[in-house]
Amino acid sequence: MNVPYTNLPRVVIIGGGFAGVALARKMVKEDVQLVLLDRQNYHTFQPLLYQVSTSSLEPDSIAYPLRKIVKRGKNTFFRMAEVSSIDTESQNVNTNIGSITYDYLIIATGARTNFFGNKTIENNAMRMKNLPQALNLRSLMLENLEQAVITSDPEQRKELLRFVLAGAGPTGVELAGGIAELKQNVLPRDYPDMNFDEMEIHLIEGAPRILPPMSEHASKKATKFLKQLGVHIHTSTQVSQYEDNLVSTNTDLSLKAATFIWSAGVTGAPVSGIKADSLIQRANRYKVNQYNQIEGYSNIYALGDIAVMETKAYPQGHPMVAQPAIQQGEHLAKNLKRHLRQKPMIPFKYFDKGSMATIGRNKAVVDLGKFRFGGFFAWFIWMFIHLWFLIGFRNRFVTLFNWSYNYINYDKAARLIVRPFKNKEEGIERV
Repeated sequence: MNVPYTNLPRVVIIGGGFAGVALARKMVKEDVQLVLLDRQNYHTFQPLLYQVSTSSLEPDSIAYPLRKIVKRGKNTFFRMAEVSSIDTESQNVNTNIGSITYDYLIIATGARTNFFGNKTIENNAMRMKNLPQALNLRSLMLENLEQAVITSDPEQRKELLRFVLAGAGPTGVELAGGIAELKQNVLPRDYPDMNFDEMEIHLIEGAPRILPPMSEHASKKATKFLKQLGVHIHTSTQVSQYEDNLVSTNTDLSLKAATFIWSAGVTGAPVSGIKADSLIQRANRYKVNQYNQIEGYSNIYALGDIAVMETKAYPQGHPMVAQPAIQQGEHLAKNLKRHLRQKPMIPFKYFDKGSMATIGRNKAVVDLGKFRFGGFFAWFIWMFIHLWFLIGFRNRFVTLFNWSYNYINYDKAARLIVRPFKNKEEGIERV
C-alpha cells in the first residue's frame, strides 16, 4: 500500500461518504497519521444523485476528489482500495492493494440497496446508490426515449414510455418528480413528433402513504404535488417481481415497463472480520455505544448508516440519512482528539435538523421540528440546504448556475447518452 511507517498513532478510515469525510476533515491537522480508504477516488453528494439521473446535473457537480480533502495534512494519505476483511487480532485491514495496520479503525462504509432477497428484482431493476448507477439510469431513460420515437408499435412505445418506481421515500418521490418535470417541460421540445400523453410515471409504495418517514402533512402535500405533475401513486402495494419488463405486485396492479427503478430500501455494508455478535443481522449494521465504539472493541468505531446507536429517542438507531453521519463523524473527531490527550470522551447526542424532499419546480415539503410546510418556501429552503452541504466552492457554483439556468429556461443541459447502458446479465450494450 506504500504508506510510510510512523511513530504517530495511525487512524484508518474505511469509506469516503458523509461520515468518513466529516471525520477526515476534522482530523487532517491533528498529530496522527490519517489514512482514508475508498473504492472510488471521490466523495458523492448522494441527495442529488437523482438530478444526475434526470439530466439536471453532470456527475462532477456532486462529486469531490477525496485527495483534495486529505492533502491539507502533513501525515494524511488516501488510497483507492476495496477492503476485503479486517483482522482484529493483528489490527490489520486487508484490501485488494495490500494490507495496513491501524491503531484506531473507523468503519464508515455506508449502505447498499436492499432487495430483501428478491433475485429477479435485484438482477433486472435499476438502482441509484452511486454515480455510475445514476449515469446508467440516465442513459437507459434516454435510450428508451430514442427507441420510442422510432417504433411503429403502439404497445411497445407505451412500454418504453412507462416509468415505474418502487419505494416512495424521499429518493423515490424526488426521482418521480424529476421525471415528471422532464415530461412536462423538456421532452416535448426535444421530441416534438412524439405524443407525451402516452408517457406514464408510476410510484409504488408498500406503506399506506408516501414519504412514510416524514409527517402526514408532508405526505399529503407531496401526494398533491405529484398528482399535479401527472404521477400515478399506488400505496399499500408491494412489488413482487420484475422480469421481461413486467412489474408484478401483491395486488391486481401489473405494468409493462422498460424502466423500473428500485428505491424501496437500504441495508448496511459491513466488512468481514468483525465479531458476528457485534452485527445486527437483519439490518447488517454494527451495534455501537454512545461513543460510536463497536460493541466488543475499544479502538474500532462505526459511523453513519453502518452504525446502530440505540437511544430512547431512536431505539432502532438513527435514520440512515446524511445528518447523523455528518454529526457522528464530527463528534468522533472531537472524541479522538480528547482520547489522544487522555481526556474522557463525550457521549454523542443527535440534533435532528429536520427532513425534507423536493417534488419539482417550486414544490417541496419540509418537516422542521414542530413546523410543517410545503410549496415554494420549502423548495427554497431545500435548495439552500443542499447547496450549503455540497463540498467545494466550484460544486456549489456550478450547481447553482445549472439550477438557475434550468429554472429560467425550462431546460436541462445534461441530456447526453455519454455511455450506453450495459446490461450486465447479457453483456450487451444497448445501442
